[in-house]
Amino acid sequence: MRVPASTYRLQIRSSFTLFDAAATVPYLKSLGAGWVYLSPILTAEQGSDHGYDVTDPSTVDPSRGGPEGLLALSKAAREHGMGVLVDIVPNHVGVASPAQNPWWWSLLREGQGSPYADAFDVDWDFGGGRIRLPVLGSDEDLEKLEVKGGELHYYDHRFPLAEGSYSDGDSPQDIHSRQHYELVSWRRADRELNYRRFFAVSTLAGIRVEDPRVFDEAHAEVKRWFSEGLVDGLRVDHPDGLADPEGYLRRLKEISGGAYVLVEKILEPGEELPAEFDCEGTTGYDALADLDRVLVDPAGEAPLNALDAELRGTTEPADYAAMILGTKRAIADGILRAEVLRLARQVPSDAGLSDDAAADAIAQIIAAFPVYRTYLPTGEDVLREACAAAAGSRPDLSGTVDVLLPLLLKPETELGRRFQQTSGMVMAKGVEDTAFYRYTRLGTLTEVGADPVEFSLSVGEFHRRMQKRQEEIPLSMTTLSTHDTKRSEDVRSRISVIAERVPEWVQALNALRDAAPLPDGPFSTLLWQAVVGAWPASRERLHGYAEKAAREAGNSTTWTDPDEEFEAAVMKAVDSAFDNPAVNSLVVDFVDSIAPYGAANSLALKLLQLTMPGVPDVYQGTEFWDRSLTDPDNRRPFDFGARESALAELDHGVLPSDIQDDATKLLVTSRALRLRRDRPELFRGYRPLTASGAAADHLVAFGRGAEGATGAVTLATRLPFGLEQSGGWRDTAVELPAAFRDELTGRTYGPGRVPVADILQPYPVALLVPVNGDNA
Repeated sequence: MRVPASTYRLQIRSSFTLFDAAATVPYLKSLGAGWVYLSPILTAEQGSDHGYDVTDPSTVDPSRGGPEGLLALSKAAREHGMGVLVDIVPNHVGVASPAQNPWWWSLLREGQGSPYADAFDVDWDFGGGRIRLPVLGSDEDLEKLEVKGGELHYYDHRFPLAEGSYSDGDSPQDIHSRQHYELVSWRRADRELNYRRFFAVSTLAGIRVEDPRVFDEAHAEVKRWFSEGLVDGLRVDHPDGLADPEGYLRRLKEISGGAYVLVEKILEPGEELPAEFDCEGTTGYDALADLDRVLVDPAGEAPLNALDAELRGTTEPADYAAMILGTKRAIADGILRAEVLRLARQVPSDAGLSDDAAADAIAQIIAAFPVYRTYLPTGEDVLREACAAAAGSRPDLSGTVDVLLPLLLKPETELGRRFQQTSGMVMAKGVEDTAFYRYTRLGTLTEVGADPVEFSLSVGEFHRRMQKRQEEIPLSMTTLSTHDTKRSEDVRSRISVIAERVPEWVQALNALRDAAPLPDGPFSTLLWQAVVGAWPASRERLHGYAEKAAREAGNSTTWTDPDEEFEAAVMKAVDSAFDNPAVNSLVVDFVDSIAPYGAANSLALKLLQLTMPGVPDVYQGTEFWDRSLTDPDNRRPFDFGARESALAELDHGVLPSDIQDDATKLLVTSRALRLRRDRPELFRGYRPLTASGAAADHLVAFGRGAEGATGAVTLATRLPFGLEQSGGWRDTAVELPAAFRDELTGRTYGPGRVPVADILQPYPVALLVPVNGDNA
């Protein structure tokens, strides 16, 4: 099995095709990247920028370069000694435009007689033998149906007609009533949908890859990539949606010849990847959480809690456990009610439970889940604990929960299997996409895969977790920014400074709220943290973020029923940052006061991630400063040419002196990536490096290299504002076991005791490599 030294993620789309990616390979090679890491490339909904709505798994998307583009990219990678990792989407397919998806079109035309009927999870009995499609503006819109060219049309939506289901003179409504599908109002999806989907996205229909025939057809193209030597590894999107993740990964290993495989699995704190999963690790959100927290000042927790309580008009800050219990229950009763009701219908009749009683208890059990899902028998204890918690919070349900528990513990039944597929949906929507926009004390902490209650990590705890990672999942990916992160690494790094400067933040926030009042206190701090974290940003970008964040939070407005007055106030607040000189000064002045420390945090974050145990990924463009917010903001195009030119200057010895220059981040990124690729023996172990002196707590340092060997040494500054306020490094020193050269500056140090102040200048980080051959 080939394993990448590192990866570089590229978003492939019609405006940046596989041919464009092939042209960037020489730059990526020079940057130091080990493999090229591609977003989904199978044929997707026309116009899709992300590719997660695959409509035809049998082909590489022509609009993304087609098979010829993949061949060109693979050839370029091979010529430069690089590998190719591709993101695949096994859980669902895109059905927004049925005519673009041959499987879905066949299903709609032929119903249960379709050769693809078994490919989708459809509850035919509940729909009276028809698939309910929530596409109408209202049920009265059936009057707007038309028959054109042998198809049923609703505005721009096209649907097939079953053979023999229509004749001249029939009304469109009569013809519709004879189809294998029923068009209904989109508002009925919450309760009456009868096919499995991705989360609450009705235009993404779940497929049954646990069926060998479905797996084979859905993966024939993926298998070709490996048989023809085009691809070296896979990233599996959302494995928690699968009926049998363990079996799926086993089959994936078979068709790929044992290739490197990662899963997009969100691990809650303390949770570990199931041992039976045949893969090398996760996509790295668990690493991201640890990295962020070691750079957050624990002293900021109490005053930020006090601010949170004040913004909520209470005496105590938000109770996160109670919050997510409520948000998950609201999701189970709301946009995912159809999924819960389907589970209730699968409870055996002899259990003696009504559908409503079963649904009430099932929703409470799912809301009490501490992790995304179980993989029975793995996780049986989690299910039992969740049932106990559900009964504890709702004693009136205890009897119903007792009846359900033994039924849910049977993964061989449809109820037991589908329950496991459903719990993760509720977690994702209730926590990541709701609570993370309500729990707003410090935006750094509300990132995918993190527990925002854990405010910070001590250096000692960080080392303990890194040693565990080295011992247990050394080939797992590490990451800082992805296409799914709520805020990019550089936004989070700047926001983290707030924990060191709470009084100044409170003063600035109060002034901003006075100048641009919002009736939702917790949302106001979320919004202004985003503004200062991303600044300078365009009005359009901040408007897009503000609308999405407000609707996701769901406290003052929602996606389904927007509150126009509240949203107008939010947009007015954003506009004030541009149009009101006083507000603009508040934003600019506060950003100027924290930006240097945010840059220091970013450089520390980057170097730690690139040199810690695991396989580091660099998200496209983040070798320069990138202050993106949640998608689609984090999928904006960027300039490869500027990065290539800046790298050439660095390689000609033109080193930046200002840590806020793009070139400084590029320097750190390129030197770490190159060393990781070219000197892998320097990164085989993990040993904490302890500093002594007055400012020792401001240093995160570790050595790599196998047991008994001298490997690379990483030094990174933490809490840079506090360090400056306390008088700098002063007598703080590290003991170096050999002579070392800093890859960033070229200076040499050691052996012996070396002042940290000598090493960490002009940059707040250093990457030391043993010299004189002492790297055995």
